Amino acid sequence: MGLGAVFSLGLVALVAFLAGPISHFVQIAGVFLTPNSTVLGEGQGPIYIEDTVHCEDVHHYRPANLLFTACEDDKSTRFSWFPPIGNLLPLMTQGSIHVVDPKTMKSTRLAFENFQSPFLTHGIDVIGDPEQSDAVYIYAVNHIPNPAYFEAGELKDVAKSQSQIELFHHVLNSDSVRHVRSIKHPLIKTPNDIYAFSPVSFYVTNDHFHRDGPMRLIEDVWRSAKWSNIIHVQIADLASKDAPIDTTIALTGLWNNNGLGHGRTDNEVIISSAMGGEVFLATRHESNHSISINTSVSVGTLADNPSYYDDPYRDDSHDASGYLVAGASQALRMVENSKDPNAAIPHPVQVWYTTLDSNSGVWQKRLLFEDDGSRISTASAAVLVPIEPKDGKKLAWLFVTGFMSDSMVAVQVQL
Repeated sequence: MGLGAVFSLGLVALVAFLAGPISHFVQIAGVFLTPNSTVLGEGQGPIYIEDTVHCEDVHHYRPANLLFTACEDDKSTRFSWFPPIGNLLPLMTQGSIHVVDPKTMKSTRLAFENFQSPFLTHGIDVIGDPEQSDAVYIYAVNHIPNPAYFEAGELKDVAKSQSQIELFHHVLNSDSVRHVRSIKHPLIKTPNDIYAFSPVSFYVTNDHFHRDGPMRLIEDVWRSAKWSNIIHVQIADLASKDAPIDTTIALTGLWNNNGLGHGRTDNEVIISSAMGGEVFLATRHESNHSISINTSVSVGTLADNPSYYDDPYRDDSHDASGYLVAGASQALRMVENSKDPNAAIPHPVQVWYTTLDSNSGVWQKRLLFEDDGSRISTASAAVLVPIEPKDGKKLAWLFVTGFMSDSMVAVQVQL
């Protein structure tokens, strides 16, 4: 571990001690955690999805029963340039968008049309094209290095990253994706994840206020550093790449808000607080595009991108619908090794599954999958794909991916 890493860890520990409660930091950081890898039976996996290197997010597009993800592809990129974890040595590479078929467990890398820009991947969202039933729009975060900073000799007043959002259009079962336009705005500073509800309207989280430096570390560990926000973006016209956009702040006051997901209704938004280890259920208001929090559930580990599973086989006796959130279970390991591709230290993961008991109104929380990092290293998103019930058992394929995982993994679980 280098001197810089030692200093960072010392600062984190000091702020955590001063901020309290120390028990929360110890739990989220996984200081005393001993990972217990989930035991899998015959035919339950793990199945490794080829050509899915460092894919931070994954979405299940139910109408076509396909998974969409954006991948970095090159294993070395994240360790140099990935603003979400403070890695800011610039690399101009182009990641890719993949479609995974949960029936064949195969990934298809989509060719870009009209897109030659660097593509440093992070969160995505996928929605249907309202004018073309066999097509989707894909929103994707792109963490481009800011050439103005590096070309001018690292100016102090200029941001190192120039993160923006890319909008793509994809015809299902084709082998390409067409770039529609790039979306950038001063309010989009540290974008993490996206919630789209039309081709021209979406939300994006800024997971930090500070892009780097000591204040960013303080944001990570100080519970009162509730400086992150969610931005609503409205595009005036999809027909023009230069059409103006309108932005408003939809929500403030959450600590390290991170991932976004679609919930039970068209207006429900799932929000995660990464270092808070919480999942919030919220409502978006169409009148002014604001978001209000309704309730929260603590999962006790890093909470990254959330998703909702809508049980198609639910009946009066059992509804397996619920919320999923994945996260690394030993955060300190990531601080130690996030810049060293040769460290070869696995990052243990946990995937939590939460359901609401209809009788008691109490949230039931279950550790659906855990790994010591040998099957998948880091977990930042998970989705469930249903399997037809057998012998009265509710089954599903759980797909887990991570921003530093060698490949997406699928395991069969009982709900």
